Amino acid sequence: MPSPNPRLQALTDAGVSIWLDDLDRTRISSGQLADMVTSACVRGVTTNPTIFDKAISGGAAAYADQITALAAEGADVDAIIRMLTTDDVRAACDVFHDLWVESGTVDGRVSIEVDPRLADETAATTTQAQELWGIVDRANALIKIPATRAGLPAITAVIGAGISVNVTLIFSVDRYRDVVDAYLAGLEAAAANGHDLATIQSVASFFVSRIDTEVDARLADVGTPAAEALRGQAAIANARLAWAAHVEAQSSDRWRALAAQGANPQRPLWASTGVKDPSFDPTRYVVDLVVRGCVNTMPEATLDVVAAQGVIPTDSVSGTETESAQVWSELAALGIDENQVCEQLEREGVRKFIESWEQLRATVASAAGMDGA
Repeated sequence: MPSPNPRLQALTDAGVSIWLDDLDRTRISSGQLADMVTSACVRGVTTNPTIFDKAISGGAAAYADQITALAAEGADVDAIIRMLTTDDVRAACDVFHDLWVESGTVDGRVSIEVDPRLADETAATTTQAQELWGIVDRANALIKIPATRAGLPAITAVIGAGISVNVTLIFSVDRYRDVVDAYLAGLEAAAANGHDLATIQSVASFFVSRIDTEVDARLADVGTPAAEALRGQAAIANARLAWAAHVEAQSSDRWRALAAQGANPQRPLWASTGVKDPSFDPTRYVVDLVVRGCVNTMPEATLDVVAAQGVIPTDSVSGTETESAQVWSELAALGIDENQVCEQLEREGVRKFIESWEQLRATVASAAGMDGA
């Protein structure tokens, strides 16, 4: 059995759950994913349409027989995608089963996303989330639902049905507070519906690097020394303010009442942690966001660089609320509005997810020998 990487072990010891932002069938069948549980301290997996498109197009042989068989049975493209992706997620859940048990069912989680074309449809999102939960049929799965306006009541409904949820596509702290409210309302509904709250887990996924990409482009347009001094500060400040909002929510009477019934806290998850700007330290969205009780989901390239050169602090988040708020005050003084930035990123995020989904459909249609998706 491989020994754990010391830097990744230090990150784990600091209270950060490392999840891998990637999945493919060969990684599962070869035993590589199981090895990463030990060697890389990986405690969960997140997926999305881009990841599945890469998996199916890059590992065609691993999927070919199943695609051919499903197409011969008359399955359409969306049905084939559902079978391929839920099979992979189920298998990954099985890889993590022992860790899931050992962690008290907190970690060992594998996420699968509802069709992003439903991002503005509450009822359809709710229905598909319940369907995916039933098809995967593993208690350590998480169903990904976007934190759009339509997604918020779907989150409440799905949690209320006793289903664990990964809330994705969060950019603003204000929207995160809405997500917290949706989670608490869902837990209250779950209790009223007779579900054991201890069996429900949730994470709230903040997209980190995209904040810097957008804000830094705007700072470049401003072009002043004051703007240059703020480059690369917005995303980490935003995530740290989200953590402060998380801590605040944990002190409410509403949360305490649910915790007394066995409810689990909804952990902030740092997503989009690969550095987009090559001038930045490639470990920054990991080492600058270390705090006990969070999750950091990393693409393999980021995981590898943290393992190779990450300098892991014990806590780089607690007590940073004032300085983080100051960053956004200085950005506002330069005409960069936090709400406008985050609203734009949410719209773009939904659009990119849909584009990735359509690319996945095209990949599967081609593999199935269909004329079009």
